[in-house]
Amino acid sequence: MKDDLFALQDYNLWANRLLLESLAPLTHEEYVRGLGGGWPSIRASLVHLAGATRAWAERFEGRDATALPAVDEVSTLADAARMLNDADARISAFLATLTPERLRAPLAWKNLKKEEKAAPLWAVLRHTVNHASYHRGQIAAMLKRLGGKPLATDLVRWAIERHETGAFED
Repeated sequence: MKDDLFALQDYNLWANRLLLESLAPLTHEEYVRGLGGGWPSIRASLVHLAGATRAWAERFEGRDATALPAVDEVSTLADAARMLNDADARISAFLATLTPERLRAPLAWKNLKKEEKAAPLWAVLRHTVNHASYHRGQIAAMLKRLGGKPLATDLVRWAIERHETGAFED
């Protein structure tokens, strides 16, 4: 792949797709059931992941994002999936516009406490993938407790799949 950021984003999109596929069989009652372990439910975890991803998309587009949606604002799994997929698409579109110089430049934003922060853009983009991986793991553990079968979203599984299709030959 041309750049590891494109590879990481491709991995993130793949892993989020598998996460949502894993959650699709849940009933609404299972989706909202309190399970503990990080966030209180799969719904709370997914709403956090989708909301945080949307917040980063907003920041990358030059807007402030100092609040995440409350769990009760995102009623269904389908609503959270739409939010996550939309934010992922926005981040992918943003990434496609970046030059090496812009990636090295700092990104300034206000965090959820409305504090001014800054870090190199390349690091923040990698953070979005790392953050998603962390919460996908929490959600997978909760899904297992419900008797579900989370699909594996390991980076190496993505790499094996892409390698087998010849995606890395460019």
